[in-house]
Amino acid sequence: MKDVMTFLNGILVNNNRPWFQEHKDLYLKAQDKINSLAIELIDGISKFDPLIKNLSVNDCTYRIYRDIRFSPDKRPYKTHMGIYVCPNGKKSGLAGYYLHFEAEGSEYLGLNGLYTGLHNPDKDSLRNIREDICYDGAAFEEAIKKAKNFTLDTSFSLTKTPKDFPKDTAYDYLLRLKQYNLIQAMPEDMIYDDHLIEWALEEFKTALEFNNLLNRAGVLFEWFLYLSPIIIPLLIVSSFALSVRWYQRRGK
Repeated sequence: MKDVMTFLNGILVNNNRPWFQEHKDLYLKAQDKINSLAIELIDGISKFDPLIKNLSVNDCTYRIYRDIRFSPDKRPYKTHMGIYVCPNGKKSGLAGYYLHFEAEGSEYLGLNGLYTGLHNPDKDSLRNIREDICYDGAAFEEAIKKAKNFTLDTSFSLTKTPKDFPKDTAYDYLLRLKQYNLIQAMPEDMIYDDHLIEWALEEFKTALEFNNLLNRAGVLFEWFLYLSPIIIPLLIVSSFALSVRWYQRRGK
């Protein structure tokens, strides 16, 4: 991990193309390390989460280049690196497991650590999760308790109960969340520990039930979108056939 942290600490104070080009070898070494960690994470998580399968390194890692087209911050490079392992890859919109590293003094997330859950869910997934909480909020609380070394991130919450949901329930604090994440800071000495991935896997495993609850709604919605081009025409044809039969019977 030395190459990763050396590169991140360097790019934080030298976030410009000349420095990056001069230290391209260091960046490549850092990226190689992240890629090797990603392979270990994918393999390890797939052993306890059956939704994790057929993922490549590119499905779970990110480019170092920032998209600055519409940003007032014109720094060209990120000052963090991470690995996000989730069903169908990082663009699926499903809950997963994120291992994060950033430069000392970076304000991106503010710590090296583990994050698990669902970041910025789409409108439909968010509504489905809230409906599941209304149905069985106790299951969500129990899942959070099982991830005993994680903390529920409540920094992105509505000030009031969302519209169309019951107010003043025991699970109101869960309903008001705009994203569902559990966070655990990484001990400083763990960054350079040979057992980093073993530690991360043991911790991530405790959050399996939490992710399963979040993905229960998301996976069903994804399957609906995937199958809708097939299902909807079949429903239309079936409806038309039933209508024809009904009119034929009326005519007899």
